[in-house]
Amino acid sequence: LGHQPLPAQSEVIGAVNDMAGPRDVVVCAAGSMPGDLHKLWRTRDPKQYHVEYGYSCMGYEIAGALGVRMAAPDRDVFAIVGDGSYLMLGTEIVTAIQEGIKLIIVLVDSHGFNSIGSLSRSLGTDGFGTQYRFRKDGSIGLDSDKAPGAVLPIDLAANAASLGADAVRVGSIDELRTALQKAKQATRTSVICIEVDRYEAVPNYESWWDVPVAEVAAVDAVKAARESYETSKKKEQRYL
Repeated sequence: LGHQPLPAQSEVIGAVNDMAGPRDVVVCAAGSMPGDLHKLWRTRDPKQYHVEYGYSCMGYEIAGALGVRMAAPDRDVFAIVGDGSYLMLGTEIVTAIQEGIKLIIVLVDSHGFNSIGSLSRSLGTDGFGTQYRFRKDGSIGLDSDKAPGAVLPIDLAANAASLGADAVRVGSIDELRTALQKAKQATRTSVICIEVDRYEAVPNYESWWDVPVAEVAAVDAVKAARESYETSKKKEQRYL
C-alpha cells in the first residue's frame, strides 16, 4: 500500500472492492487484471464477480458490463479495464450513453500492454513493443531501453468524455475513492482514469505456465529462458 510515485494496480483493485456495495458487480477480462482480481477480490454476493478468464478477450469489459447492467439494473456495475483493452473496444460507452445505462468504468493506464510485457520479459525478450511510445532512431522498443522514445500523449479521459461519459483523471488512491463515491451517486456512465506503475505486480501463483520459448535465438536471455523451459517441461504431469 502507498506505492509511490504511482499507485500499484493492486491498490486500485482494493479501492474498488472497498467502495463497491455488497451487491455491486465487478467485470473484467484481459491482461494482468483478471489474475490480480482472482487473488485479491473479496466477493460478498454470488453474482458480484464476473470475470471472462477463459479466452481473456481484450475489449470485453465495457460491452460485458453493459450486458450485466441490463440483466441486473438494480446493481451498480464496475468495469475494470486496462488501457490496452480499452483501446481495443471502448466505444460501447456510446451505447451505454444512448440507452441511458449507467456504468462505472475504472480505466487503469499503464501506457501499454502490461501483461504481455511482463510475460515477454520473463521469456528473455524484454517486453518488445509493449509500451505506447514514439518510434525513435536506434530504439527497438524494449522495456530496458536506456533512451526510449517519449510516451505517446494519449488522453484516455478526454477520449471517454468525447464519447459522452462523465470522465475524470485522478492522481492518487484517495482521489480514486472520492471519484468512485461520486460515480455511485451519479445517474450516468462515469469513466475514472488512473495511471499505475506497470512494473509493480502482485506476487505470482508460484506455479509454471507452459509458454514455449524460441529454440534458436541470438539473445543470451532467450537462450537461458529456453533452457529453463526445457527443464520445467520435463516436470509436467498431465490430467492430474
